[in-house]
Amino acid sequence: MPKRPKRKTPLKQQSDARAAHVFMTPWFLGIAIVTAGPLLASAYLTFTKYNMIGSPKWVGLENYRRLFTDDRLLQSLKVTFTYVLVGVPLALIAALLLALVLNRGIRGLTIYRSVFYLPSLFAGSVAIGVLWRQVFGAKGIVNSVLSWLGYDISGKSWVGDTKTALLTLIILHVWTFGSSMIIFLAGLRQISAELYEAASLDGAGTWQKFRYITLPQLSPIIFFNLVMGIINSFQNFTQAFVVSGGDGGPADSTLLYSLYMYTQAFGSAKNMGYASVLGWLLVLIIGAFTALNFVISKKWVYYEQ
Repeated sequence: MPKRPKRKTPLKQQSDARAAHVFMTPWFLGIAIVTAGPLLASAYLTFTKYNMIGSPKWVGLENYRRLFTDDRLLQSLKVTFTYVLVGVPLALIAALLLALVLNRGIRGLTIYRSVFYLPSLFAGSVAIGVLWRQVFGAKGIVNSVLSWLGYDISGKSWVGDTKTALLTLIILHVWTFGSSMIIFLAGLRQISAELYEAASLDGAGTWQKFRYITLPQLSPIIFFNLVMGIINSFQNFTQAFVVSGGDGGPADSTLLYSLYMYTQAFGSAKNMGYASVLGWLLVLIIGAFTALNFVISKKWVYYEQ
């Protein structure tokens, strides 16, 4: 008969609990200092006027009332919603299509996968933002290619035109589909080949296999990439800051919400109190979008279990 393991005494259990608490202390300190502390501080600052030089001045609900009369805030929300609702679906479609191509077993898969993933690593850098301004500038490569194709657009700056400036940011966002593509590719590798074989025996074509096998099996991954894409898009800052020159121009056509929040906190306004209100509003907006996605996901996300 195998020996039963000895039960721990109450003293031994208490000793193990103390040891666990000691090892978890750095995590608790990190939550308190890095997360909870700034959250409480920003919540307090929403009721103050603070320029980071003097002491915060209590103004009550003045910062909250300003939300309803701030025209630039409405413009930033309009620009950001357009950026998110157009850029995120396009990026997901590009990532899924390329993942389907790479999943066909082409040679040099590792090289292609690395090449397409690289933009997602560097897109948030200042260097890429500067490069993007040059590419879509009056003397950029885009105008050079269009001129070579016979289009006379000499002197047109895509980032300097109110009608096309936001489009350049959306293209930059779509260009960074690499991380989503890698996740899609991993998901495609997990779909059983037997499902496609059975569908072929039933006479299913390529589109039918994609519609009734690939999409349902990938729906949890599509949902994950969608939620993460929306959250990251609302938080995008560096691209808009560099491409627009830091002011959301021309004529606030690239004034993303995060950029407007930055200008309120560290720009000429230097009103950290109102910027804190904008930060909490961003939390509510992202939370609302995430909750909406979770509610709608019950109708289209398929879980095998």
